[in-house]
Amino acid sequence: MSSAIQRMLAVVATGWIVLLFTAASPAQAQGRWLKLAPIPDPSEEIYAVTANGKLYILGGAPVGEGREPGPPRVLVYEYSPATNQWAKKKPMAVASRHIAVAEYRGKIYVFGGEAWAQGGGTNQILVENSWEYDPAADSWKALAPMPTIRFAAVAVEVGGKIYVIGGAGHHPGAKDPTARITATTPHRALETNEVYDPATNRWETRSPMPTARNHAFAGVVGGKVYIIGGQLGGSFTSAASNTDVVEEYDPTTDSWGVPRARMPTSRSGGAHGTYRGRIYVAGGQTYDAHLLTAHRALESYDPASNQWSILPSMPSPRHGVAGTVIGNRFHLIGGHLSAANTGGPALHTDAHDVFEFSDQ
Repeated sequence: MSSAIQRMLAVVATGWIVLLFTAASPAQAQGRWLKLAPIPDPSEEIYAVTANGKLYILGGAPVGEGREPGPPRVLVYEYSPATNQWAKKKPMAVASRHIAVAEYRGKIYVFGGEAWAQGGGTNQILVENSWEYDPAADSWKALAPMPTIRFAAVAVEVGGKIYVIGGAGHHPGAKDPTARITATTPHRALETNEVYDPATNRWETRSPMPTARNHAFAGVVGGKVYIIGGQLGGSFTSAASNTDVVEEYDPTTDSWGVPRARMPTSRSGGAHGTYRGRIYVAGGQTYDAHLLTAHRALESYDPASNQWSILPSMPSPRHGVAGTVIGNRFHLIGGHLSAANTGGPALHTDAHDVFEFSDQ
């Protein structure tokens, strides 16, 4: 082989190496993992939201999840980034899990979920409750109930209104729309899209989501809503399956666009947060007829380029983990170290891991 050809091959090989390195490096250089003060009560099925510069977690799965089911938790904790400390707040008015949570003008809004029925046992029922929590006053106020009773939906605020999308609920025509839902009770994923106006305390119905799902991830970028992944079919049942579908909703036109780039790791029941025009999804689970597992994956979606990036994985796999962004940090709190209904409360964690974004 001539020296000229050897030099040409060397240049080509070097080019491929540089290309591969530059394609993989940015995702690995976008931040680092830190550990902060753990939550006082280890739990899963908790939800995080940022309000007035502080972090709040709400909800929680039954203490006996996976073994001897008990009532959902009523946890409300406030975290101060300035002091790295947690403070217990007034509990939720109704003990609920699988709730949807959003923030608007310093208030926290909680929608739907599963509550604890009178009489004990395993009587967890669906609720259409809507609540407003005022962190400044540490007080709860009942709001107009959701038109559609459901749990495991997502809630996002756009333009002063809160959109509650998807979830799971009873099949149409169910004799008792408040009856308990289990893996053996017929139920389905929902495409429901309803909007709540805090100014008027009224609900309106919007264009349904093309792919019905529950336990999805969500984010708002550029005034548009992105629903990512989640679970098809029912919830907490082997008949369910995850999806990697990403769909875009425009509230100004009440319309759904064409499907976007699929998420790299199909999953449900994890955490999400938005930072500088990107939506970050972390953790979650695969729970179907073939596999029960929790995920460590941390991935980000850029709606502008319609591309995904893979970032350094979470320190431990978790589903039912709470997540929110404060400043340049993506906080991931609590969760379960395995998939749903495997291992019970022994696998609930108090971990408070943070992915700190670089300023690139």
